[in-house]
Amino acid sequence: MDATSLRLISGLLLFAYTASHFSHANNGPNYYGKFIGKLKNYAHGIKGDVYAVDDTTIFIKGFCYDGTGPDAYFWVGNTSTPTPQGYIVPYPEMEKIRDPVVLQSYNYTDIILKLPDGKRIRDIKWLSVWCRRFTVNFGDVFIPANLKVPKARVLPEFSRLAHGLRSGNITILDSKTFYIPNLHYDGAGPDAYFWVGNGSEPTTFGIKVPNERKSLAPLKGYQGEDIEIVLPGNLTVHDIDWLSVWCVQYKHNFGHVLIPKDLDVPPALGQTKITTSSTPSPPLSKHELTNCKEMLEGRVQVQWEMIGDDIQIRVSGRIREDQYVAFGLSGREGKSEMIGGDVVVVAYNNRTDKFIAEDYYMSDYAQCDGNKGVCPDERIGGKNDAVLVHGERKNGVTTVTYMRPMSTNEPVKDKMIPNTETSVIAAIGPLNLRGEANAHQSFDKTTEDIRIDFTSRNVHECTNSLYNLPDMSDIKPWPVAVITNETMFSARIGPAGGKRGYTRITGQPAWGIAWYINDLLIPEITVERGQTYTFIVEGGNDPTNPARYHPFYITNSPEGGFGQKTEDERKGQRVFAGVKYEDGYPHPTAAGRYCEWVHKTVDMSADMETFENFFETLRLECDKGEPAKLVWTVTEDTPDLVYYQCYTHNNLGWKIHVVNSAHTAVLSMVTTTFVVGMLKFVR
Repeated sequence: MDATSLRLISGLLLFAYTASHFSHANNGPNYYGKFIGKLKNYAHGIKGDVYAVDDTTIFIKGFCYDGTGPDAYFWVGNTSTPTPQGYIVPYPEMEKIRDPVVLQSYNYTDIILKLPDGKRIRDIKWLSVWCRRFTVNFGDVFIPANLKVPKARVLPEFSRLAHGLRSGNITILDSKTFYIPNLHYDGAGPDAYFWVGNGSEPTTFGIKVPNERKSLAPLKGYQGEDIEIVLPGNLTVHDIDWLSVWCVQYKHNFGHVLIPKDLDVPPALGQTKITTSSTPSPPLSKHELTNCKEMLEGRVQVQWEMIGDDIQIRVSGRIREDQYVAFGLSGREGKSEMIGGDVVVVAYNNRTDKFIAEDYYMSDYAQCDGNKGVCPDERIGGKNDAVLVHGERKNGVTTVTYMRPMSTNEPVKDKMIPNTETSVIAAIGPLNLRGEANAHQSFDKTTEDIRIDFTSRNVHECTNSLYNLPDMSDIKPWPVAVITNETMFSARIGPAGGKRGYTRITGQPAWGIAWYINDLLIPEITVERGQTYTFIVEGGNDPTNPARYHPFYITNSPEGGFGQKTEDERKGQRVFAGVKYEDGYPHPTAAGRYCEWVHKTVDMSADMETFENFFETLRLECDKGEPAKLVWTVTEDTPDLVYYQCYTHNNLGWKIHVVNSAHTAVLSMVTTTFVVGMLKFVR
């Protein structure tokens, strides 16, 4: 049997399977959503069956109206009965800048209504055909309490089997439509198509699905596009078990996703309209965001607008180009809590000349180590649910607009935005060399409980433009500490010193903590070649708690963080002490108990003109246990400049200057003098 015959048989089998399932109430050709009821007629021949398609869409099957009312509209509200205290549902759906059209006559016409301004079916109690001029109800239907409406279903991403196929989580938007975000495929398959069928995994018995351009040509390559594909003919998601990218010629599955059987998705009535990467969005102007809130007075303002199931947010901050603003949901309701917070970090990255809007989850007060800490969702197995819309930097103010969904399918890393007031947080901090968020200072974050209802409108609490505010006075850095002629060192953790400390001394972003060597903040140490030095390390030895796990090592990298680097990145670092390899994998050797210099009250670095005065505001706290010991003999080939660093995090340490010993220097001088003398003698 040839391939054409096999495909014909598979198509017939799938058609038969489809036909056998049409008898089910929620997946047949006559399924229009959850039935609400029949329109009751009071005047002008109102008639029609009303369905909830999804939480913002109503379908009226066979709508009738004689069209003779002078000022009639579809009208909804949440009073006990239809009253003038309602609002129009435009039909046909109009642009916001145009006035709704008065209803014309309809004779058994199918009508799709989209609730305006982010309203949902749960927000209304009735639908009416209402005459505004005479305040008369021509006909109505009441929404049942606790009506369960169909919803889009989020699936896993494509399995990654061949040709670089990968994607974000795939969404079934309605019974015929798939949304595939961030699709990657190298395009090298000679005869590859989107392919659907039945069974536990993809087989040759399947049917081609047109691509996002409605073409059945072999698939081209994709490089992160967001696309939408629609099942052909009468086929629905209820009739298939999987969606794959399949090479027909070589009968090879490049990757697939399974379709669950418990679907309660909206019917495909033409209501699904999304914007993909191939659908350009219209430019968004500032007046479209009707709400504004001060987060950090004079420094951060947030505007927002609810659009369907998404929130459009614009964050503006008076920050430097190497800084970010983080904004999002607090880790604890009723309190400004960073740990457990779900935020989006926005910034202008001057290294890449790009604006960013990255979804972050804060599991711990520590730099991201790839598992825990303040991490981009994508680094810890999640996805970036923030979609960058626009970025602008002008007159010292960075403004970034992004979209994010009200809820996602990542219950751990993403928090759902409620329909009521909720606690929000904001902070300003430095970007590190990866373009990721480093720790903010205590004075650069919200401390009080600030609350926002993201469904609200016309909240105007921003009193001044950020562009019109004067610059903050500069703060002088502390002088760099220096250690010479020492062979024994203590290494503990302490605060980075705010605007006077680590960042101002090194020019690098700080994580909020840094190494204290002999109780000095990141001193520059001088050592001699051929000499042996001992570091008593108390940086923490519990790898499950990244905020308190800082093994000490010595490297040629001004950044450090050897443990979080890739294999290729590690090849660019040279390690002189503190790391050993077992079975080909690196392990830190200097990870003792945890000791930290902490603030007695609050961070007073900005008020202290000397480090010595600042140090008086700290106290030492140590866990039980023993310190680690790192013994380092400086070899003759050690470079003139190396660094003491943290194995698990970037930017905690600073410089070690390596010089020749006094004995070596004298010997070198004597040798040079002898050689010069011999040359003169020879002459």
